[in-house]
Amino acid sequence: MIRRFLNNYLSRHRNRTNQGLHVVGVPLSFIVAPAAAIAGAAWYCHVGCFVIGYLLQFAGHAVEGNDAGEVAFVKKKLGLPYNEYASDTSSSSDADSADDTISAGR
Repeated sequence: MIRRFLNNYLSRHRNRTNQGLHVVGVPLSFIVAPAAAIAGAAWYCHVGCFVIGYLLQFAGHAVEGNDAGEVAFVKKKLGLPYNEYASDTSSSSDADSADDTISAGR
């Protein structure tokens, strides 16, 4: 399960800019924002950290040329086409795709 997640994650985050934006955005959303809330910071501080962190991650996926995981998930559930991987890696998904993962052997 972890191997499958890592193969998928690494395939979706190949661009250096995307990686850099995730290095900043993920901790901002999932470490700094909760820590600020626990520390009693004003609501706009921890909400702002969370939102800015997510925006950085979405910007990274825009640079990479694929949909962020949450966007791909929602589009898939709604039956809409989505782009899980950048055009130079695996194929994009379409509404009829049952599962779009990269094989462990890749």
